[in-house]
Amino acid sequence: MTFTIESASIRHLDKLHEIETECFDKEAFTKQQIASLLTDYNSISLIAKINSEIVGFIIGMIYYERNAPVGHILTIDVAPAYRLHGIAQKLLREIEKIFKEKGSRACRLEVREDNVAALRLYQKFGYKKIAKLKNYYENAHGIYLRKKLT
Repeated sequence: MTFTIESASIRHLDKLHEIETECFDKEAFTKQQIASLLTDYNSISLIAKINSEIVGFIIGMIYYERNAPVGHILTIDVAPAYRLHGIAQKLLREIEKIFKEKGSRACRLEVREDNVAALRLYQKFGYKKIAKLKNYYENAHGIYLRKKLT
């Protein structure tokens, strides 16, 4: 399956919100939250497209910790019909590359402790568990993961 990765913008908002809701149901970011992320100066947003259809996206931010930039992945979504085709891996690889280009030496994220597929992906990419986040999600604990970008 051939897909392309492009920059996301506010004009993709409706489709991104649709995919976010499909992926995360009650825990999904609201349309307003996604709009805010897409337009934030420190935000990096990418979409995956097959032909002209958006099938996935990733949104991250660069924060400063002890005066050093750190990438933070806020959401990574692939529409259920398009999973297991390497789309999430490519989105993750691309955003990590951008984080590194912008000086980040580390990347972090949070994931539900019962999201086995996502945990497997992040571990495959070298993310390490730093902490358990009690009741981070509405009805589940989260896992805080971090990876050094070299």
